[in-house]
Amino acid sequence: MTVTDGMDFAGYRIERRLGMGGMGTVFLAQHPRLPRKDALKILADGHTGDPVFRARFLREATIAARLHHPNLVAVRDRGQHDGRLWIAMQYVDGVDLAQLIRRGPAALPLDRVVRIVTEVAKGLDTLHRKGLLHRDVKPANILVAEQDGRQDRVLVTDFGIARPTDEPTMSTGGGLSATPAYAAPEQISGGPVDHRTDVYALGCVLYELLTGSVPFARDTPAAVIYAHLNEPPPPPESAGAPPGFDEVIATALAKNPADRFASCGALAAAVHAAAQSTVRLGAAPRLPRPATRRRRLLIGSALAVALIAATTAAVGLGRDGSGSSPNATTLGPQTNVDAVSWGAYTYLAQAFPTLLPASQFGTGYQEIWGCRPIDENMRDVSVDVLVPTGRVVCNGNREPVQTVEVVCNADRSPIAPPVTFDRAEGDEQWTRPSGAGTLHWGTYLGYMSAEVGYLRLYFDDPGHDFCYIVVTGAPSGADLRARWWTEAPL
Repeated sequence: MTVTDGMDFAGYRIERRLGMGGMGTVFLAQHPRLPRKDALKILADGHTGDPVFRARFLREATIAARLHHPNLVAVRDRGQHDGRLWIAMQYVDGVDLAQLIRRGPAALPLDRVVRIVTEVAKGLDTLHRKGLLHRDVKPANILVAEQDGRQDRVLVTDFGIARPTDEPTMSTGGGLSATPAYAAPEQISGGPVDHRTDVYALGCVLYELLTGSVPFARDTPAAVIYAHLNEPPPPPESAGAPPGFDEVIATALAKNPADRFASCGALAAAVHAAAQSTVRLGAAPRLPRPATRRRRLLIGSALAVALIAATTAAVGLGRDGSGSSPNATTLGPQTNVDAVSWGAYTYLAQAFPTLLPASQFGTGYQEIWGCRPIDENMRDVSVDVLVPTGRVVCNGNREPVQTVEVVCNADRSPIAPPVTFDRAEGDEQWTRPSGAGTLHWGTYLGYMSAEVGYLRLYFDDPGHDFCYIVVTGAPSGADLRARWWTEAPL
């Protein structure tokens, strides 16, 4: 059966093809019941009757379904239709990193490179804490959703050859289950592999982000493999990278895994340190970048150290040095809130354990992510400082939520709803087994004069009446109420 635009497949309406790979084709598809679009991966015709490929395809769905993290593409469903296996995945409206690299160095200023590597490291370290390896980390498997006025979302995808750490490296057919340009020596030779195999691949991606070329660019695959096995890592500075990264690349691409960074998070922390050192020493960056970039990066050494430490905790090095951060990657509903992560805002996360993630760095209801404490002017504040009224804002997945803001009085004194609301369209008294309260909804003009819906939720029960919640997203308040409030775990 040929899958074409406009046809129905397993209840999904196929809109257009997004890309093709060795295992199948990915389509943009409208969900059969929900008002959202998914990325539908359909096993290729040539592999439909192949039990090895079918098992590998199902393994991808099984592995990815266990992973819930804002830097990993989520698997939502799987099945079989007319003999064809399919997986429904989170649709990321963006480009892969390979496309960004092809745009040239102007598309990848140093601060963007640092953020991309950091976000990828968070996702990979999550995979490793689950006892899995990706085994094919490369720019084509890293998605970047560019967002006007906000930082990129970066997600790792394609777990088709991801396996438990103790499974063999070579494929059942005897070939290399990896892309040669990013494959670690032990992966090529068929030796034991662990999470440092993905560290090596991420180091190759970093080299390409800094220079525009893979570290061992050769004319034939055999020559590439020989270079990975026998030649020293090329210094990126000689290929046009900013100064300060030679040692980072040398460590990430060490032939012996024991000589590499202990985790992807450790590599990301070293990238932060190299970027900060480049600016503090006054070295002229070699990559084109906006005129305001140097002012943004000219921060004091104490702040740089704090930034590196915070990044290390975020990507899973663990504040106790154990290499893990408890509950950092689990998906709600949550009952075990991570007080180390939430700090002074733990009381706020405990008030809504089924809405907010267990860890500040995890994901919650409807994949909300990137939760951070803010003040009344939407400026970031320290998670360790207790303030009279705590505010936490989280990013949504835009299906339909843009942001979720939770505001709570630290002394648990009640918060009464205002008498009037700007641009209000409706309100209602609500009652659920968990409590009761008031819901207001409306629409306002947001960024670039786009209409954005909002909900304001207040509580009557003593367990929550010291808090209120503001949700934004969807084209209208009514739409947001229908798509978020109906099943919100409150």
